[in-house]
Amino acid sequence: MWAAISALFLLFAPATDYQADGLKALEAKQYDQAAQLFVQAVQADPADYAAHFHLALAQSLLGKDTDAIPEYQKTLQLKPGLYQAELNLGILLLRLKRPVEAAPHLQAAVETKPKEFRAQWHLAEALLAVGDAARAEPHYQAAVELDARSAAAQLGLARAQAKQNRLNDAAEHFRRAAQLDASFNDALLELPGLFEQNHQPDEAIAIYQKFPDNVGAQERLGELLVENKRFAEAIPYLEKAVARDATSANRLALATAYQMNKEPAKSIEQLGKAVASEPASYDLRMAYGRALRDERQFMPAANQFATAAQQKPEAKEVWNELAGVLTLAEQYPQALAALDRVHALGQEIPGDYYLRAIILDKLHQFKPALEAYQKFLASSEGKNPDEEFKARQRARIIERMLSKK
Repeated sequence: MWAAISALFLLFAPATDYQADGLKALEAKQYDQAAQLFVQAVQADPADYAAHFHLALAQSLLGKDTDAIPEYQKTLQLKPGLYQAELNLGILLLRLKRPVEAAPHLQAAVETKPKEFRAQWHLAEALLAVGDAARAEPHYQAAVELDARSAAAQLGLARAQAKQNRLNDAAEHFRRAAQLDASFNDALLELPGLFEQNHQPDEAIAIYQKFPDNVGAQERLGELLVENKRFAEAIPYLEKAVARDATSANRLALATAYQMNKEPAKSIEQLGKAVASEPASYDLRMAYGRALRDERQFMPAANQFATAAQQKPEAKEVWNELAGVLTLAEQYPQALAALDRVHALGQEIPGDYYLRAIILDKLHQFKPALEAYQKFLASSEGKNPDEEFKARQRARIIERMLSKK
């Protein structure tokens, strides 16, 4: 963080023996002893800016940043514009996540020495931290020009450009940072998320594919492929994610890919395991129930919907699903009971009247069936032409039957 201590000694001529001894202790890396000596130097001459500066330096080297800050501030009161004090104070404030306070000091340092990498880079970091990417960018650019091999500067420039929605420019610098320093490689994973936000899934997919050993990246790759209807491509990635670290989320994604790839048995298997791992999840049970229903496993589907109804009894959709699958299973009284719950919730739609009519018709309860058909026709208003045609035909037949009694 700090410039070589020996170079700092040249800035100040020690005015007291305390300072001379303190500088020797600093050079020997005896920072605690140095701090004690500089405290004595400050007490001996409170107006000595060099003593305050060296005390701040010793405290910062001891990790006592909050103690060092007021000493740097005092240094600048006594010696306004001192480059090293401005720089060090800005760095400390930035390190303590106080970028708003840090920025003016770092700006002063840059104005004094615009060709110093550390001043440019730290100012850029402060400006980015306060959300001013546009002002940060030229300082990152200056830092890159001063040290083209700085991965940190390349990464900062990438982030500043990304914040301004210039993702193609940012991508170049994300990659350059990773090339310069392998420890920055994972930072490249910030980029696909940004491409996703910018509705550029193909670019995001291409980056995720470069991280075959990153479980999270591979899982997100599979999910993204599913979202973009590339189901067959998604399956291998999601299978690996499930094999490495199975979660209800990645099992659901894999189930969706299997289902859309016309592999229903595999889809149902994954949904069953997902529900077993997270039995309290209403959404998983609904997905599992629908998959079972679509494969005409009506009573297993009904069991899932019934459990979901217990979890969320105020949800109209679950009672509708339960009524529908019980009707298909020819469990008519139970289906009517489910429709009664929809009615009690006050959320009936035309389809509910139609389903009720069919059930009552099957049970030979013709008068209430006719009333339900009529309610359906009155509420549907041409939105369900096929069902409306069937309902009119059946209503006429029932009316004739009832008129003969």
